[in-house]
Amino acid sequence: MRPKKTRWIECKPGERCFRPKCKPVKQLEGVTVSLDEFEAIRLADLEGLTQEQIAKKMKVHRSTVARILQSAHLKVADALVNIKAIKIEGGCCKSEE
Repeated sequence: MRPKKTRWIECKPGERCFRPKCKPVKQLEGVTVSLDEFEAIRLADLEGLTQEQIAKKMKVHRSTVARILQSAHLKVADALVNIKAIKIEGGCCKSEE
């Protein structure tokens, strides 16, 4: 398998973990969203950028952005529907800060 190309992000989210309060911590499952997935969601869903614009910002191909967004949306949907925690960490990223 090819090594992943470095993805550029504008901001690091720091330590972020979101968890539902309706389940005890001991019974809680979780999903991990990588920093590049977090950045792609931020740019697409919050900033309203196109995949082409996101690809330029993250310095990757548009098809890579599509795969990142698909994976991120699946993880977030799984967490919301199945009452799971969301942790944001990891990924092959460099910050522009």
